[in-house]
Parts: sequence; structure tokens; C-alpha cells
Amino acid sequence: MHLEEPAAVGPEFRAGFVAIVGKPNVGKSTLLNSYLGQKVAIVSSKPQTTRAVIRGGLTLPQAQIIFLDTPGIHQPVHKLGEYMVAVASRTVEDADVVLFLVDLSHRPTAEDRQIADLLREKCRLPLIVGLNKSDTAADPQEAGRPYLELLLDESGRPLYQAAVYLSALQGQGRQELLEILIEHLPVAPPYYPADFLTDQPLRVVAAELVREQVLQFTRKEVPHAVAVVVEEFKERSEDMTYIRANLYVERDSQKKILLGSGGRMIKRIGQAARQELEAFLGTQVYLDLWVKVRKNWRKRPGSMRWLGYDLSKRG
Repeated sequence: MHLEEPAAVGPEFRAGFVAIVGKPNVGKSTLLNSYLGQKVAIVSSKPQTTRAVIRGGLTLPQAQIIFLDTPGIHQPVHKLGEYMVAVASRTVEDADVVLFLVDLSHRPTAEDRQIADLLREKCRLPLIVGLNKSDTAADPQEAGRPYLELLLDESGRPLYQAAVYLSALQGQGRQELLEILIEHLPVAPPYYPADFLTDQPLRVVAAELVREQVLQFTRKEVPHAVAVVVEEFKERSEDMTYIRANLYVERDSQKKILLGSGGRMIKRIGQAARQELEAFLGTQVYLDLWVKVRKNWRKRPGSMRWLGYDLSKRG
């Protein structure tokens, strides 16, 4: 369903949904944020940072692109992992264009081959390959060859429409990739108003910005065992927003690590998250964080739904 249109849309205006897929930590969220010019997806060096599809809209005079930043596709070891892979797989089927992002700083892995097999099975749409981190490769063409060979048919013809060498972080190739994505979108009116940035509710964005700092400051199993739920989000004045959030972990030992000695760890997380929230909201923020235990929530479908990871919800 198309919604309100930006002014002065021409007859050749293009609009559609671009699914960004790839294994964990290849730069999908970095690329999305760079195109939008604002953080709507959290970024971390840890794999499996993105847990759900994040929509980000970019409206230009000639096109509107709705980017779908998906969880990294991997071999799941618990119900949360299964949920993340299922979300990414379903998004491939729903998009107008699929962007397969790979990391040229490493050779292809089993996860890259898993994604290539998924694209062979489910992708009947324009497929673009983004050869990311090309600035880290001594010979980008040589580094990219084994990735492109994953997407050849039996006769050696490519199953993709275009391949672009780029650096999502540094900027090389980003404009070329954007133009190619627009070229493959259908001619259509826009889906959202011209100022659309994301359909993430503010509570969800706030929860993700808090979780980003958990990923930044904690190690080992703790970052992946944390779910953040914003319980209160109130604008107390034009200049002050009050946010109360619960940080759920799976074991008492993880709670102790997250709190830290004398509460120092949760204080560091809170201070860093508050800065990100203030930059996003444009107000001062009073951030009230609480750490609670919900046993083995990643393995329990009921707990996952309660924490917001529900595959039955389409969007």
C-alpha cells in the first residue's frame, strides 16, 4: 500500500524495498546508517548485533529506497538464532531488490555459502552483490572472485545483476552502489512521506541504543544474553525525556557482570547510552536502568515473544 507522496513526483520516480543480507558483522547496519545520515541501526564489532529487521527510508528527487537491514544469517544454536535467520530469509522473499553484502577482509565462510544457497532458492528478484571492506584488501578483485563464484549458475553465468566494490565505513563505492540499487527498483510512487526515516517506535530505538552499549562494554556470553525492554518513555518537558528500561539476562552470574563491582559497569553503560539517546532525541535524557534475570529466555519461544521477538508479526 502506497501512502502519502512527496511533492513533485515525476513519471519515472522509483520506489521499493531493498533487503540487505549477509553474515554477521559484514557492515549491513553501517551501510544503512551511512545512507540515512543518522543512526537508526546499532553497530558493534560483535556478531549478531541486529536481531530484527530495521526499516530505514531514503527519499531522493528520483526515488525512495526503503532499506531493510536484516539479522546476520548464521548457523543458529538457540531459538533466538533460529528467529533471526527466519526473519532474514523471509525478508529476501518480500523485497524488491536484494543486496548481498560480503566482507573482503576475509575469505568466504560456510555462512557465506549458506546465504548463497538461500539466494539461489528464494531470490527471484534483482540481486546486487556489495563487496564491502574493499579498502582492506590488497587486491579487491582477487579477494572478491571467490564470493562472486558462489553465485554462478551451472553454465558459469552470474545469478546477480551487478557487483560493486565499496567501503561502507569510508565511503568508496557507496554512491555507485546507490545508483545501481535505484536503477533496479520498480517505477512506482513512494510508500512513505518524504521525511520518513524509520518505522521503529521510539521505545524500540531507545532499547536498541541501550543494548548497543551493552555490546560495547561487556564480553563473552553476556552481550548476546541481554534483551532490553523500555518500560517507561515520558517527555517530562520540552527539554527532558525520562526513560526506564529493564535489561534481561539469563543467569544470576550475568547479572553480576552487567552490574559490575559497586554498580560501575551499569553506570558506564548508562552514561554512554544516555549520550546516544540525547543525540537521537534532541533532548536531555534521564535514563533509569534495571537488570533482571529471565532464565534461558533465548531458548524459550514464550519468553522470546514476551521480549518482542515474534516471527508471527509481519512488518
